[in-house]
Amino acid sequence: MSKLVFIVDDEPAISKLLSYWVKDKWKYQAQVFSNGEDVLRNLTQRPDLILLDIMLPGLDGLETLKRIKQFDDNLPVIILSAQGSIEVAVESLRFGAFDYFPKPIDQQRLEPSIKNAIRNYDLLRELHNLKENVKKEYSFDNIISADGKMQDVFKLVSKVLDNDITVLIHGESGTGKELIARAIHYNGKRKDKPFVVVNCASIPRELLESELFGHEKGSFTGAYQKKLGKFEVANEGTIFLDEVGELEMLLQAKLLRVIQQREFERVGGTDTIKTDVRIISATNRDLKKAVDDKEFREDLFYRLNSFPIYIPPLRQRKGDILVIAHHFLDLFNKKLNKSVKGFSKKALKLIYEYSWPGNIREMENTIERCLIVAECDIIDVDDLPPHIKAAQANGSIDLGGALFSDDSIVPFEKLKEESIRHALKVTNGNIVEAAKKLQLGRATIYRLMEKYNIQNRPFEKAG
Repeated sequence: MSKLVFIVDDEPAISKLLSYWVKDKWKYQAQVFSNGEDVLRNLTQRPDLILLDIMLPGLDGLETLKRIKQFDDNLPVIILSAQGSIEVAVESLRFGAFDYFPKPIDQQRLEPSIKNAIRNYDLLRELHNLKENVKKEYSFDNIISADGKMQDVFKLVSKVLDNDITVLIHGESGTGKELIARAIHYNGKRKDKPFVVVNCASIPRELLESELFGHEKGSFTGAYQKKLGKFEVANEGTIFLDEVGELEMLLQAKLLRVIQQREFERVGGTDTIKTDVRIISATNRDLKKAVDDKEFREDLFYRLNSFPIYIPPLRQRKGDILVIAHHFLDLFNKKLNKSVKGFSKKALKLIYEYSWPGNIREMENTIERCLIVAECDIIDVDDLPPHIKAAQANGSIDLGGALFSDDSIVPFEKLKEESIRHALKVTNGNIVEAAKKLQLGRATIYRLMEKYNIQNRPFEKAG
């Protein structure tokens, strides 16, 4: 659709010439006004640009400009003036004009100015729409839950929206910790500023300091240019430190300084950089135990844990299981262009009774798979992954050669050890792949291997 340009000038000859250029030569829609009052009354038509004369009867051009900016601060206005003085140009630009042209108007300069102004306005509106969509996506209305435990979480979250207290979100992998962090940011007072995510477990140790705090050119091999760290990028916004329990002691000390003094230096740099950033962190580890084991700084733990929020696992939120399953059904129907109506009673029973060790992330992947393989308009037992059907049929899980049945009691430490050994066997010693399958950070895998004296070598696959 052609863009709409308002032309505001009380001289008929000028208005006619501008209308000819805009409509006939440059192919925009044009609407002509002879005074400021009329153009203000018609702003609801949502023009894409306004050409505005300074000398108007009644309300003058500068006052009209001020009121246009009150209606829409981004709407581009190009000022036209027969006075041709520097003072008029400076004054109009100070009040938010996109550009200024003295009369007689230079047609060759006016056309590109109009194009640039409209293009810039389109980009600003697109950015605004993206921000609004993000805010809507992470509003509390879009976090699916019917269980009382999660309602308690939402009550806690609502209390930290409009202050900068440091929040620690803890819970198992896949419970939606990042979703809660984003909801805090996009519903709080920093919602129009950056939200920056750092996964402390997925970035190699030797690069994590640079990722967080940036580096100067030449500070280490491969540092060919200066790089801004996440704390600089997130300035005035929020930084989300996922898997914060995987930070090494050296970085824990630097993070503590940022929290306490709001300042840091880039790697290889000497300049102190001030930062105003809200810190939200998350972990699936028991950080209090890590403190007791001397693996995490006590002073940093208490700083991060100023306002703890615990996300219960899905198996403890039975009221959410079927609600979330139907949510993902609707989501993937749209994404995959399918029309699956629902689940059979037997399939729903299995979904409800399954323990969901991977929590919401596992359920999301499971429902997507079900829709892909389903050949009918109802998801039945045969469409479910084998491990969900087997869990109900056997009432047990075979993990690395050790059988854990419903009536057995296995020490938790033994369960963790067997999990690591089994994952390494399945992945033939691939640490990265084992970490993915266990939904743990690589640093955690290495630490547990050392704890249980598990050798870092390829495992023989069962024949």
